[in-house]
Amino acid sequence: MSRSVLISGCSGGGKSTLLAELGRRGHRIVDEPGRRIVKQELEGDGVALPWVDMAAFARRAIEMTIADHAAVARQPGWTFFDRGLIDAAAALQHLTGEPILERLSAAYPYDRRVFLTPPWPEIYVSDPERRHGFDEAIAEYDRLAAIYPTLGYEVVILPKMPVVDRADFVLDRLSQGAN
Repeated sequence: MSRSVLISGCSGGGKSTLLAELGRRGHRIVDEPGRRIVKQELEGDGVALPWVDMAAFARRAIEMTIADHAAVARQPGWTFFDRGLIDAAAALQHLTGEPILERLSAAYPYDRRVFLTPPWPEIYVSDPERRHGFDEAIAEYDRLAAIYPTLGYEVVILPKMPVVDRADFVLDRLSQGAN
């Protein structure tokens, strides 16, 4: 049984805000690997940036998510991940064709329920770490929404509602049928 819960979905759909609310409530959270990588790269030589070398960026994200997964593997209670290994592996496989998604997914499982933030144009914004447009965000969301069920995950689409209500929704769904 995995107590690691993925919050994935559309960029700019409210994932980070939801994770912050879950953290405020005392749950362990793991920040999005992509934002951490971009911050590190912008402070350094900037090679593994998604707008410079997306494959290098995805490989770094895979390494980071494996380390994140290992760091919380034996911790009690739920740990919520702002994106995770499957997102990074799906990106790399989409870019390069490397067949790594199924192997990595099996080796580093998450809770069977994956919560996806749908495209939400009313709250989408670009920023220094998110330079892609809304159309690219939707394309990524569509890929992820199709991939998760093929890997045996139950996809739960998060309703567009205030963050407090979204957090309640996630916690209620997890308490109904805890593994």
